[in-house]
Amino acid sequence: MLKYLATITLFSIVFMLPVMISTVVPSLDFGGSVFAEEKKKEEPKFKNVKTRKRQSVGAKCGKSLEKVQVLLEEENWLASMEMLEGIEASTKTCKSPYELTQVWKFKGYVYYSLDDFNGAIRSYKQVIDGEGTPEDLRLDTRYTLAQLFTAEERYADAAEQLEIWIDESTIVSNDARGLLAQIYYQLDRKDESLTMLELAINDVESKGKLPKERWWSLQRVLYYEKNDYNRVIEILEKLVKHYPKWTFWKQLGGMYGSQERSLDQLVASELVYLNGKYDKESQVMGMGYMYLAAEVPYKAAQIISKGIDDEIIESNAKNLEVLGTAWYQAKELNRALQALSRASEYSDSGDLQSRMAGIYLDLGNDSEAYIASLKAAKKGNIKRPSSNYLIMGNALVNMHCYKDAIGAFQKALKAAETKKEKKFPTQWIRYADVEGTRLAKLRDLGAEVPSCRK
Repeated sequence: MLKYLATITLFSIVFMLPVMISTVVPSLDFGGSVFAEEKKKEEPKFKNVKTRKRQSVGAKCGKSLEKVQVLLEEENWLASMEMLEGIEASTKTCKSPYELTQVWKFKGYVYYSLDDFNGAIRSYKQVIDGEGTPEDLRLDTRYTLAQLFTAEERYADAAEQLEIWIDESTIVSNDARGLLAQIYYQLDRKDESLTMLELAINDVESKGKLPKERWWSLQRVLYYEKNDYNRVIEILEKLVKHYPKWTFWKQLGGMYGSQERSLDQLVASELVYLNGKYDKESQVMGMGYMYLAAEVPYKAAQIISKGIDDEIIESNAKNLEVLGTAWYQAKELNRALQALSRASEYSDSGDLQSRMAGIYLDLGNDSEAYIASLKAAKKGNIKRPSSNYLIMGNALVNMHCYKDAIGAFQKALKAAETKKEKKFPTQWIRYADVEGTRLAKLRDLGAEVPSCRK
């Protein structure tokens, strides 16, 4: 019972969130032309960037691209594309390799804005392969391509572009490592995925910052697949602290259960339950089982009863029997009888009637105990028929029906399968015989003695 919540489907993986592609409105980069100011010299972001003469866009091409940029800012995608197609087709407007690179960069952005990722990929590949593409733009475009390939589930292509980007970049962002980890996971390169995640997460944590939720989410999946459940628990404990979601709390409870940390499991699960986040029968019944295992039957009975009233838990023989058991263990015998009585309506077995007979006997209601035991015997399919006949015999003894009691005890003796089971009916037969004979003699002498009142 302690491991009940461990059966929750742990980690339905939803780590691949929509890819936020770092494609921004292209700016005109005209170098030393009259259309742009010279940029300040900066330290290179990338390895192997050779010093070369700054390329620029000619006046005619620049004016045409400025018109395109106005349309882009107005989000007039179709008109922008039509104009770009015309510029590309012309042999006079944008002629140099560098100018064509600018046209393809604009087209890639328009395709992306139109949700045409394949078109965007084609244009950005032209940028990468272009003769006039500056190295820094080529490398930046590889990152964008990696994101687009990921969005299109072309993971091998995405990995290729991102690996080149990481290899050639002087500064590698943790976002890039996180993205490559996701891509590696999809390619079943899980050890490499975990390595990338560890680099990103450790670097962020060392700076006193918070790793992204999706990084921890993927990390826990990878450790779960390695059967390193203690690490999974550590990660989930961070997630519930920094990114509190009921899904994480449910998973944490399940993991505690798998590690037999029953008290921690109960605390985590109760938090979810008290906030009304369990809406499935298995979840609510799981809470009931946990409280039963923790020897808090009254709370278990309350939870199961409420679940039935709220129509979350089905009112069937099995669930009502568990409810009856909880009430019985909580010493709420009348409530136990109500639950078991309802359960017996759905069952063809005599077991529930036999259990009810025992409770009636505990309550001193011998007549009802006798009737219930008779019904149990009539239904049959009792797990312990000897015990049922013992209850019947005891009820008959209490009602001073000694001959009938002896008959019940003899049936108990016959149904007994072990020496221990045979011991009690044998003793009761002897007692019923002696007591019945004694009272009969007193009755013959004229004494007023109790008679059978079944």
